[in-house]
Amino acid sequence: MEALLGETLQGKEGTEPTTKALAGVDAVGLYFSAHWCPPCKAFTPKLAEVYQSYKAKGLSFEIVFVSSDRDEEAFNEYFAEQPWRALPFAQRELKAKLSKKFKVSGIPTLVVVDAKGELITKDGRERVMSDPEGAEFPWAPPTLWEALGDEVLAHGGEDVSVSDLRGPGKVLALYFSASWCPPCHAFTPKLVETAEALRAADTPLELVFVSSDKNTAEFAKYFETMRGFHAIPPGDKRGKKLSALLEVEGIPTLAIIDAETGAIINADARGAVQQGEAFPWRPAPVADLSSPDGINEETSLCVMLDGCTEEVRAAALAMLTPLAEASKAANEGFIFFAAKSSEGAVAQIRALTGLKTPSEQPQLVLMDIPDRGGFYVSEPAALTEESVKEFLASYKKGALTRQQLEN
Repeated sequence: MEALLGETLQGKEGTEPTTKALAGVDAVGLYFSAHWCPPCKAFTPKLAEVYQSYKAKGLSFEIVFVSSDRDEEAFNEYFAEQPWRALPFAQRELKAKLSKKFKVSGIPTLVVVDAKGELITKDGRERVMSDPEGAEFPWAPPTLWEALGDEVLAHGGEDVSVSDLRGPGKVLALYFSASWCPPCHAFTPKLVETAEALRAADTPLELVFVSSDKNTAEFAKYFETMRGFHAIPPGDKRGKKLSALLEVEGIPTLAIIDAETGAIINADARGAVQQGEAFPWRPAPVADLSSPDGINEETSLCVMLDGCTEEVRAAALAMLTPLAEASKAANEGFIFFAAKSSEGAVAQIRALTGLKTPSEQPQLVLMDIPDRGGFYVSEPAALTEESVKEFLASYKKGALTRQQLEN
């Protein structure tokens, strides 16, 4: 907890050591909120009521207010209304790190962590308010198989046992989509075509459409286009559980799962399918920047190779791949992208960062969109393993010049 929240927290009587304030807790809610935010002002009294109820029942639950207020006076006024502790307002850098770590994109947000600071749920607001008696506290997330349930729907209205979809060597694809979503309509035919080709080759792939349609009629019409798929209909609570478990941010999303262990192979393989990559669409160590899945949520090293020759491009990718693999293994928090062409998002990223003209030499830019749209451009230098490592190390030390994405 100290590593997560710093050495001290602010209480009603002043600051106190974090380890003392949170000693013995089973779960801590990090409450991202602000005085100026009307939904926050409406939610805070409700959260306080549930919190006091939990305390009365002896549940070991604490809350720490993480303020997005604009000044300390507003923070103090708002915190005076709250019955829990707070991250000191002066800890602005730590507040930004917490927002980035848990991908907080709006307030009010209640992120729940366990006693070791490990994430339980980012949807604490829903979990707390739907459980006013604390019967499900501390809201340990279900396993994938628990969230998926016992049966899914097949074409013709029959139910199929989920156990039939599981097994050694099998791959399960969960397709989060809806008929009202234009990008879904663009992607679904490609996915259906790809799935049919894989089934024709006896590939052990099972697909489940997780619907966000608005009604049964729209769902049924859309599901008819998905030959060979199973489905979870709209309104089924499992859809929301699976979406939360797999951290689905939007649709269409295609999550690829090991159907024996339940391990995630690829949290979103949409780009891999579109680009015709090999089944089971494991994430490439260096992904194609034309379809930069995850760039809005993670710090991303983008290597601009769209102006380079094939020879230079191939050499750069060969050098970058082991670096990306090592970074992932060390859990450094970076994802690696390469602009292999000028297609897709590449031109937009060049425009946003001012790198408007492709160069015959590789260019490095670090996109830190979770940090309020920050980015960092490397000084011109030969692209080598050492230069990439130095660039990333300088970022970690705060030695790079931060720039702001253009609107």
